[in-house]
Amino acid sequence: MSQKANTEVIIGGKVYTMSGYEDEEYLQKVASYINNKLSEINGLDSIRRLSADMRSILLSINIADDYYKALSRVEKLENDVRAKEQEVYDIKHELISLQVKLEEYEKKMDMLTSQNKELEFEKKNLEKAYEDKLLGPVNSSDK
Repeated sequence: MSQKANTEVIIGGKVYTMSGYEDEEYLQKVASYINNKLSEINGLDSIRRLSADMRSILLSINIADDYYKALSRVEKLENDVRAKEQEVYDIKHELISLQVKLEEYEKKMDMLTSQNKELEFEKKNLEKAYEDKLLGPVNSSDK
């Protein structure tokens, strides 16, 4: 496990010491995010005349709003991933099923090819026998 680290950050023009198991870069990102939200809130004329407590509540509401929107996006993406995984599973299952059918058809084709060769051979023998019966046996010395 990582060691707990202390990092000095500036939020709203004041220096704070943040501590956590995350690295300094991450903690600075968090502070930057809060500063951006403070700038958004403080940039509105209607907010300036509110008390510090009310501005703090509005900041919290804005951060919570961002959090729940991000959470909703994550849930949607997780659902999309599950749907894609199911689709991949279904496609793999269909592929396996088609491969089994292909193997069955290939075996059937091999069997039919073999039967066709046997029938061709039998046909030639029957044609020869029929020819011999009609014309009589043909001697190679007669030619």
